Amino acid sequence: MATLRQFEYLVTVVDTGSFTRAAELLHVTQPALSHQVRALERDAGGPLLERLPRAVRLTPMGRAMLPHARAALADAERARSAARQVSGLESGELQLATVYSASLGVLPPVLRAWRREHGGVRIRLFEHRHGDELKASMAAGQADVAVGPAPSDWDGPVHALGVEEFVVVLPPDDPVAVGGATRVELAMLADRGWVHYSPENGLSEVLDAACAGAGFQARAAVRSEQTAAAPMLAAAGLGPALVPANIIPKQFDGELLRPDPPVHRTLTAYTRSGPDPLTAAFVDTLARKASVLPDHVRRRLAPG
Repeated sequence: MATLRQFEYLVTVVDTGSFTRAAELLHVTQPALSHQVRALERDAGGPLLERLPRAVRLTPMGRAMLPHARAALADAERARSAARQVSGLESGELQLATVYSASLGVLPPVLRAWRREHGGVRIRLFEHRHGDELKASMAAGQADVAVGPAPSDWDGPVHALGVEEFVVVLPPDDPVAVGGATRVELAMLADRGWVHYSPENGLSEVLDAACAGAGFQARAAVRSEQTAAAPMLAAAGLGPALVPANIIPKQFDGELLRPDPPVHRTLTAYTRSGPDPLTAAFVDTLARKASVLPDHVRRRLAPG
């Protein structure tokens, strides 16, 4: 099969009109150059060049092949240029996998900063319901980097982004929230019907584990598949909800309280192997811009 190197040798011989001059430009010996051209001719099924005493002339087969050889070399150069642009963070596509809650809370400020710094790089986002689902998709090669709960038994690099804090959401007129309270014992809500999550959503396990740690089993008043719906339903009075603090919007009329005992989760970015320059730059942006507890939520949870 013809190679790019053989095409380069053919084009250089034609452009210089000499095997000797072509060998000098290509920094190879003339016998090596002649050997590669003959190999190309064998692959083509006939002579491509007519060797004259003082010149080299294309045969009909050579004239047919030459434009395709030039096109193949041009395509290869464009491919190299595209790769260099990606390594220089000028263009390309970054494939990012995450869980629903992270795409709501952690990623928006990160992607905003990334767009300002690397506007030519496209982002393709894959969202998953559960951390195990995210891990499986990454192991299968779906994306370049994953953002979500710390994966267990992961062979590749894992970068900690911070500890995600969960809050309890109640309606503004809830008796538990009256008087400026900033904390609530989960056991005080044991008899409530909760805004729960669908079993496939990883936050369902977080809520069940938190309530079990407080000595009771969470009873579902309603289950939502959409993570973003949970705080809205809780603020509307359908029941308390346990949600990541970073998904609470700035304009939100529900009450926020820290649960007692506290509920936390470590968030990470992880890859299958040592990241390429584009992925490494995105992980760096994550480390700088990911907010596990936004300022507007921090202020609302501050005592007094």
